[in-house]
Amino acid sequence: MAFVTRQFVRSVSSSSTASASVKKIIVKHVTVIGGGLMGSGIAQVAAATGHTVVLVDQTEDILAKSKKGIEESLRKVAKKKFAEDPKAGDEFVVKTLSSITTSTDAASVVHSTDLVVEAIVENLQLKNELFKRLDKFAAEHTIFASNTSSLQITSIANATTRQDRFAGLHFFNPVPVMKLVEVIKTPMTSQKTFESLVDFTKTLGKHPVSCKDTPGFVVNRLLVPYLMEAIRLYERGDASKEDIDTAMKLGAGYPMGPFELLDYVGLDTTKFIVDGWHEIDAKNPLFQPSPSMNKLVTENKLGKKTGEGFYKYK
Repeated sequence: MAFVTRQFVRSVSSSSTASASVKKIIVKHVTVIGGGLMGSGIAQVAAATGHTVVLVDQTEDILAKSKKGIEESLRKVAKKKFAEDPKAGDEFVVKTLSSITTSTDAASVVHSTDLVVEAIVENLQLKNELFKRLDKFAAEHTIFASNTSSLQITSIANATTRQDRFAGLHFFNPVPVMKLVEVIKTPMTSQKTFESLVDFTKTLGKHPVSCKDTPGFVVNRLLVPYLMEAIRLYERGDASKEDIDTAMKLGAGYPMGPFELLDYVGLDTTKFIVDGWHEIDAKNPLFQPSPSMNKLVTENKLGKKTGEGFYKYK
């Protein structure tokens, strides 16, 4: 009798496990909205790991540039990954590229996708308009995700009728190299959606970490206040930019000092994040704007991309 009972328990347990796995969405087809650096990177890693991908942007010219950038990136990966077998490397590039198609009409391609990842500009209104439109055309099971680094996921999800199938998937630049993905769960995100996205990030060869829908999630919530405090230290005249950078590199073991990193990321990007957080919580001392950074942004001195920020690069 005990044997029968054990067999029955195993059978029920096995059925429950199978049922739980069936409930999760296995992502095979991905639609990436936005052909910039982040969107192209996400499309590349998805295609390279056996997913079929549609990359969407506003014009064919943008998409052609995106596809060219993906090919160049793939060749670098192949050269390293298949150093002993160049032919296999070429096959890898061709196969990956063949898994990526492009479109200028997002609504026409989301009807058969499992996951939509949005990687457009950091503008809440534009993101809301996009997802509200796609919500009408996407399949019932389709999961929506935003790659935003600073906006509230809940505010974007509220533009749709699928708040339970909406979450944040925050990749890091450059996507093919960086292993981390933050999976952001809102109060409405279902466990099924969350687990499906965690599984998806693992199939990409990434390491997922989970976070609630709090400003900046994990990395930016810790990183941006650190960068801002470095600026305040400099603004007070407590130390020079150069000494602050040297101190953090040699004393904390960071690969870049805070001012080097600010210029690399872009002062406009950092300002956008801080301004957004300040609007949400104006009394928080961590979220206070910086006069010197605001001045540089006004002068279009945004960092490395413009040739000057806190340092000069020309």
